[in-house]
Amino acid sequence: MLWSSSIAVVAALSNTASAQLNDAYSPPSYPSPWMRGGNGWADAYTKAQAFVSQLTLLEKVNLTTGVGWEGESCVGNTGAIPRLNFPGLCLQDSPLGVRDTDFNSAFPSGMNVAATWSTRLFKSRGNAMGSEHGGKGVDVQLGPVAGPIGRVPAGGRNWEGFSPDPVLTGVAMAQTIQGIQDAGVIACAKHYIGNEQEHNRQAAAPYNFAYSANIDDVTMHELYLWPFADSVRAGVGAIMCSYNQVNNSYASQNSYTLNYLLKNELDFQGFVTSDWWAQLTGAASALAGLDMTMAGDQGLASGDTFWGSNLTAAVLNGTIPQWRLDDMVTRIMSAYYKVGRDTHKVPVNFNSWNLSTYGYQHPEANEDFTQINWHVNVQDDHAALIREIGGASTVLLKNTNNALPLNKPKYIAVIGEDAHDNPAGVNSCSDRNCDIGTLAMGWGSGTANFPYLIAPNTALKAQAASDGSKYTNVSDNYDFDAVTAAVTGADIAIVFGNADSGEDYITIDGNQGDRNNLTLWGNADALIAHVASINPNTIVVLHTVGPVIVEAYKNHPNVTAILWAGLPGQESGNAITDVIYGKVNPQAKSVFTWGKQREDWGVDVVYTPTSDPPQLNFNEGVFIDYRHFDAAGIEPSYEFGFGLSYTNFSYSNLVIQKQNPGPYEPTTGETSAAPTFGTIDYNAADNEFPPGWHAVKDYVYPYLDGPVPTGLPQDWPAGAQDGSPQPKLPAGGSGGGNRQLWDTMYTVSATVTNTGGVKGTEIPQLYISLGAPTDPKVVLRGFDDLILDPGESETFTYEVTRRDISNWDTASQNWVVSTYPKTVYVGSSSRNLPLSGALA
Repeated sequence: MLWSSSIAVVAALSNTASAQLNDAYSPPSYPSPWMRGGNGWADAYTKAQAFVSQLTLLEKVNLTTGVGWEGESCVGNTGAIPRLNFPGLCLQDSPLGVRDTDFNSAFPSGMNVAATWSTRLFKSRGNAMGSEHGGKGVDVQLGPVAGPIGRVPAGGRNWEGFSPDPVLTGVAMAQTIQGIQDAGVIACAKHYIGNEQEHNRQAAAPYNFAYSANIDDVTMHELYLWPFADSVRAGVGAIMCSYNQVNNSYASQNSYTLNYLLKNELDFQGFVTSDWWAQLTGAASALAGLDMTMAGDQGLASGDTFWGSNLTAAVLNGTIPQWRLDDMVTRIMSAYYKVGRDTHKVPVNFNSWNLSTYGYQHPEANEDFTQINWHVNVQDDHAALIREIGGASTVLLKNTNNALPLNKPKYIAVIGEDAHDNPAGVNSCSDRNCDIGTLAMGWGSGTANFPYLIAPNTALKAQAASDGSKYTNVSDNYDFDAVTAAVTGADIAIVFGNADSGEDYITIDGNQGDRNNLTLWGNADALIAHVASINPNTIVVLHTVGPVIVEAYKNHPNVTAILWAGLPGQESGNAITDVIYGKVNPQAKSVFTWGKQREDWGVDVVYTPTSDPPQLNFNEGVFIDYRHFDAAGIEPSYEFGFGLSYTNFSYSNLVIQKQNPGPYEPTTGETSAAPTFGTIDYNAADNEFPPGWHAVKDYVYPYLDGPVPTGLPQDWPAGAQDGSPQPKLPAGGSGGGNRQLWDTMYTVSATVTNTGGVKGTEIPQLYISLGAPTDPKVVLRGFDDLILDPGESETFTYEVTRRDISNWDTASQNWVVSTYPKTVYVGSSSRNLPLSGALA
């Protein structure tokens, strides 16, 4: 299906949006909504109330405040309650495995598992990761990731998330969360919200402020908030707010995004934690909806805090009402009970700062030398799942004349550093802060140590030995003489290349988190061109963090196959060998669009801002990735949702059945008044350090460290301290939004048939045109993975919800189904949609 260009419409929208966004403003929204125990939280809420009712003021504050960087074993730790034998909470990275420990697994990236389009694998990966975190004593896994969603292709942390499409990301978030929390660990969805590039995400010279992601109301709801709504509906226990500003208000103290959108409209019942040192105010952030601060200190190992003693003082002098503090702690403990931490918890048995068996319990202070690591093996049989996801996430982009799969070739040459081991060792680069050897994960806090890493060269060499094939390999991307000798006369030449990125605190080859370009690293583009100039059967394998420019070798006649393997984790080599040799038939579909040139995406990283605070105007609205390519009439190298198989599939028999769920009813009524639990001792002397107390250096405590400030100006935002009943939002009332958004409006089905000669998995995709001239051509709404034998047919069925066919209306602050005609499309990619029908 070919699109006509509507770039004029997009340009007009962009110009209008730009004028609005230049003065972006985040309106105040108070008070912070208190949890009510709805949406499946009732039992946990009851247990939390009973627990919180026992606590003193100091104990309550201790649960909201981190103990400081390297204060305890985990990357984040809250204070303990020794009187009740409660050790505090352990929060630990990452979204692809347990960070900074040993005997753990290194899972494929979020981007990779999304490329499988398999809800079973989404949930299985989440459950395996959750079980590993739980086995190490972790209470909160810091993942999964929906921010960044992937607005800009060069964004450094896109690979930690899933896809620039909000529906695919939302489904992956929900399934991953359910998997993690079924394992008895709290999932923490992050980074909320608008965290779409690494440059200037925090204030750094010469800029005094972090960038402001300026997002209009429609774009917020229809794109960036969508997967977080799915996360809330899935029962996520925690959400981490981001470093950046949103409409010129910092995300960790943005009352509109936290109070109005998250806790009111989406009815989020869990707790909000800051990203590490993203909190920039004390009482104001509590009133704006922040429930926990991490790492607890104001800056890296600073020893001071916005909360801790200051939060204690703010409650004592009346700035923070008891109901607000009680709600913060009740939300934290409700998440704890909801996932069963009270029955699943084991003691923390690792130390993030030292892999040795013995070390300091308080590393920052070098105090309490003791056993800190028990080296507990939590890997179970997860290697098999990692290998399965690695194969199922490998996208076959090109396969001329059935060049793949291979069948016992006489002579195979494997070329490129990316096929080989890092000679210094798999974990020689801390937080993966180098690009040496094969790339299996990006860099930064979203990483985990490898228990091992099977390089492609290792697995392919073993396969060649099994087949009796001649095998040669070259790891040096610049030694073209050796490469020439290796590939000359080879039946198959497989060339590996990569492109890396990650978090901004690491810079590699001049790339500060975000990529500087969309080309391959380490001379790999030239290497591919050289091999293809010699060998007529050149296969290209790409380990990249996102799209790269492939036009030169895509169209080269000697490049017979291209595979994107992404960041597949520890079983990388085995997974790609499975695909190349046909043990696994590719099912993966690209989760992003591949442009022909950098400008094709229409948006990019702002590397050098022109103002302070830097203003990132999201002028494109919802038109990112395939939505932009479609609207602007740009032909991509490979479209969103594209991927080949070793077999073929056909689509037929579209059937649309209209359902009648009744009219949409906005939520009405008021909440109950804010509850309080237990009593607070307002005597300042009773909240001071006990006599003779030894304070660990730089450790954050809840005890008063001076007089309680009084006589403060009473100019807190209107309603911020008001615990009286509050009106419910029309679009709210249930987890993720109004419950009627998930009413089924239509049931759509289609027949998918395997018309080829081998068993394979097809990913049928359902898109909808919402009809308005300001809407994208189509938007993804549903998908499935169907395993079909040769000649077998199966029915793909999707229930179209009210939410699927709605737009956000800024005037009514609600979802509406417009009068524009709606059309449903079904096919194998965003641009190959042979079936269509009206949703009448």
